[in-house]
Amino acid sequence: MLKINNIFETKEVYDFLKKRCLLKQYKKSKSYILAWIYWKTDLKLRKPKERWEWSFRINKQYRAFAKFDWNDLIVFIIDNHQNY
Repeated sequence: MLKINNIFETKEVYDFLKKRCLLKQYKKSKSYILAWIYWKTDLKLRKPKERWEWSFRINKQYRAFAKFDWNDLIVFIIDNHQNY
């Protein structure tokens, strides 16, 4: 089982979320992950698995991509996955 103590985001990610009014939804997803309710956000390891990138759902349209730094999750990009 994953142990996640904190979730941090870069400045660019925070600006992206604020610009698109996604902060409330992002914080809700973040609270689910910190409470170990992974199925609500669909937290999963992305392929190729050797890169150790994780993703979780913010809403139906946006996903957050992150990497682990010890027991902290660092969100480095938000992706609009409906464009594909």
